[in-house]
Formats: sequence, C-alpha cells, structure tokens
Amino acid sequence: MRNTSFRWRADTLLASYAKGSALLAGLLLLLVLGLLVRESWPVLSAEGWRGLQAQGWYPASGQLNLLPMLAATLALGMGALLLALPLGVASAVFVRFYAPVWCVEPTRYMLVLLAGIPSVVFGLWGLTALVPLLAMWQAPGVSLLAATLVLTLMIVPTIAASSEAALAALPKSLLDGGAALGLSQRGIVWGIALPAARTGIFAGVILALMRALGETMAVLMVAGNVVQMPAGLFDPVRALTANIALEMPYATGVHRAALFDTGLLLLGLVIALALWSARMAGKYR
Repeated sequence: MRNTSFRWRADTLLASYAKGSALLAGLLLLLVLGLLVRESWPVLSAEGWRGLQAQGWYPASGQLNLLPMLAATLALGMGALLLALPLGVASAVFVRFYAPVWCVEPTRYMLVLLAGIPSVVFGLWGLTALVPLLAMWQAPGVSLLAATLVLTLMIVPTIAASSEAALAALPKSLLDGGAALGLSQRGIVWGIALPAARTGIFAGVILALMRALGETMAVLMVAGNVVQMPAGLFDPVRALTANIALEMPYATGVHRAALFDTGLLLLGLVIALALWSARMAGKYR
C-alpha cells in the first residue's frame, strides 16, 4: 500500500511538472511573438504586406522589400534538405543494417562530433576551403551553392540520428517476419524498415529544415550577403537571419522596426512549418 501511494504521488508530481513545462514553453513563445509584433509595428502599420512590393532593401529611403531574402532563405533550406536527406537516411541504414560491428560506434561518434561542431567553424571552413574551389569554377565563390553545401553538412547528423533512432525503435518481430517471408536484406530495408520508420524520419527532417532556416553565422560567412532574388546557384544572396545579424548593431527607427519585421517573418515561417509537420505526422500515424 505504501509503495502504491508513493508511485501515485510520483506520477502526479511528474504530470504536474510536465504540464507546467509545456505551459511555460508556450508562454515564452507568446512573449517572443508579442515582442516581435510590438517592435515591428511601425513598419506593419505603415506598410503591411505592401512592403514586399518595394523595389529592394534600402532602409534609408523606406524601401523594405523582404521578398528576395525570404526566397533566398527558402532556397537555402530546401536545397540543403534535398542533399542531406539521402545522406542522412543512408547513414542510418548503414549503421543499423550493413555496418560491421567494429564500425558502428565509430560511425555514431563521427556523426555526433559533426553535430557538435560550432556553426562558425563550418562557416570558416566554407570561406577558406569551399569558396575558393567554387570561385575557380565561377566567381565570386560566395554564393547560394556555397551556403547550401555548408548547411548540408550541418544538418546531415540531425537526419541521421533521428532516422537511426526511428529504425532502432522498430519491433524485431517486424523485421524477422520479412526474413521469414524470404525477403532479401534490401527488401527488408526498403519494403519494411523505412516505411515503418517514416514518422521518426519525417520528424528529423523537419528539425533539420528548421535548423537550416534559422542558421546565421555560417550562412553569413559564405552566402555573399547581396540582397537579390536568387536566379542561379552561383549568385550571392542574403538570408533573413544574416540580414538581422548584419544590420541590427546600427539600425534605428524604421530600419530597426524592419529588422524585427524580418524576425517576425522568420518566426511565422517556422510556426507554419511546425503546424504543417504536425498535420503530416498525424497522417503518417
């Protein structure tokens, strides 16, 4: 009786703690959203979405078009995801199904180490090693392609780790059933394991995409920071995050409000992505 009572109190305490943590997280999000709306209100009330029809980003003359930077941010995120998704999933499949025993832990350690490298180090590598190589192909080197490749390296560990966790969570009986039916290793992986683990893989993809959209320092160092619509892989571009980091130290007045508007647009993009992912995850389940 005493043990049952203790377990009941522990469960109640844990449930209360989890509920309080969830409420606190939601409150923090609302506070951040409220701050962004308040600080960007001078631009929102005066321009609204008409600011996207301006000729360019010239805060001194009141031209506050964020559309080129939004397009560059989406191009960077989607480009990096398209490259990182097959690499990350393939890494997880290798670790779970094909790697020799002696190779499993070193591979996992390498992925963890890659995930722990600071973004500024990725940016430094891209600026000193990758950009000169691309400049030999087509100047100036700092470009949409350079930033996409750097972001790809940064988000591969996230996709690989989540995919491996999803594959590891599959019941062994499911895979044994495929083997009992005479399926090859490839048939088990492609016909059973990956479809059954798609919810966990999808969650990792969304996390990786959010990191790519929110990355600042590495993108700032290798993207070129030219406010223009991306017309090709070798064009210099500026992302929304880089715009805030570059101009906030000296921005005042309407210019400062426009930078908060940039942050509000980025947060809205992430919230929309989270809502869409929740809907898709429900369909997968």
